[in-house]
Amino acid sequence: MNRGRFITFEGGEGAGKSTQARRLADRLRAMGEDVVLTREPGGSPGAEALRALLLNGEVDRWSATAETLLMYAARSDHLDRTIRPALARGAWVICDRFSDSTRAYQGAAAGASAALIDQLERSVVAVDRPDLTLVFDLDVDAGLARAAARGGGEARFEAKGRRFHQLLREAFLQIAAAEPQRCRLIDAAAAPDAVAAKVWDAVRTQFALERA
Repeated sequence: MNRGRFITFEGGEGAGKSTQARRLADRLRAMGEDVVLTREPGGSPGAEALRALLLNGEVDRWSATAETLLMYAARSDHLDRTIRPALARGAWVICDRFSDSTRAYQGAAAGASAALIDQLERSVVAVDRPDLTLVFDLDVDAGLARAAARGGGEARFEAKGRRFHQLLREAFLQIAAAEPQRCRLIDAAAAPDAVAAKVWDAVRTQFALERA
């Protein structure tokens, strides 16, 4: 059986990733595909327990290094229990955030060592990197306003201040520019249907799918 396909959705707060990930999953399922829709931090019982530690509490609850280690502990469990088994059976895996978020949030914005993140990436993720990453780009103020309006979610990170979120946006843009074969930049300010069309065009092109 051929390995499945691994798609990740990345971007700052309020960019609409989760909504668009669900829409893509629904579209692929309607085509008869086996789809696993998951998220980070989380996606497996152990990783969801760590998610609760990471997303709740005071803004400065963890140092950048501690947060990075927790993220990769969650990622390791997620990969072993959810992502790798799905890919092995040939499923599509659609993940709301993955390792690029660690590079942006804990690395570029919070100051964790890039060398540490690189080492963890090699050890934990290894060859199981995404086939396609959709990077949702949105003005920082617009994104934070959307995030505040929806409530709940990732409040601990949303509260880190505008400068933090500006660094996030710049980091995601740099990631997209550095790996154009893997990453596609999506204008998240567009209407939801227009964003969904851009997402589908990127998926169809990357995997040479017939139009549907």
